[in-house]
Amino acid sequence: MTDRTILITGAGSGIGRGTAELFLAEGWRVAMLGRREAALAETAGNRPNALILPCDVTDEEAVDTAFDRLAATWGRLDVLFNNAGTTAAAAPIDEIPVEEWRRVCDVNITGMFIAARAAFRQMRRQSPQGGRIINTGSISAHAPRTGSTPYTVSKHAVTGLTRALSLDGRPFDIACGQIDIGNVLTEITRQMAARDVLQPDGTTAPEPMMDVSDVARSVRHMATLPLEANVQFMTVMATKMPYIGRG
Repeated sequence: MTDRTILITGAGSGIGRGTAELFLAEGWRVAMLGRREAALAETAGNRPNALILPCDVTDEEAVDTAFDRLAATWGRLDVLFNNAGTTAAAAPIDEIPVEEWRRVCDVNITGMFIAARAAFRQMRRQSPQGGRIINTGSISAHAPRTGSTPYTVSKHAVTGLTRALSLDGRPFDIACGQIDIGNVLTEITRQMAARDVLQPDGTTAPEPMMDVSDVARSVRHMATLPLEANVQFMTVMATKMPYIGRG
């Protein structure tokens, strides 16, 4: 067991669950935040080093309460894996309802801001001061997919959040980095592995995928660095996916 503490948002499934399971297995104290309490409980199992924090990342009062509960339970927060996110069905911009745009941005931008804000506040006031925030970005911010306006724009915003936090955190020993992820096999992306995916040239093709454990180990590397060192931006992706040369 270790006395190091990580809070993971979106821990009930996908990348969040896979990362939580790795950190739990390695003895970290792991707080898991997400909307579905049953899914979080499934991730936690009966491990004594797990803390379930059911709430919606877009609800600032609920998020603040969750972070306060973590502080009351374990005393400090060493790492936030700011991972909760969502996507939308592919469509040209004129076919995307404004409500769908707002839904994606509310989770991927506002939700990440709210979680980062709560973590920054805790890391700033705890003793010893400091900690690390790791934001989940996407390679879509660099090479977007067809019909991905809400998601792509939201991930550009995540990069802005990462850069701003990196600067604002310096006086308080708060480091911030970002992991951009491409083609990891989760419940959401499983359909990409099962059928052909639309490519920018109008053709369709199956796309290679990587295991979620590869992402979890990448997050662990970022999280275990001393605060004197930081992975500012990391890209981890399926080796043969159409990213280099996309378009």
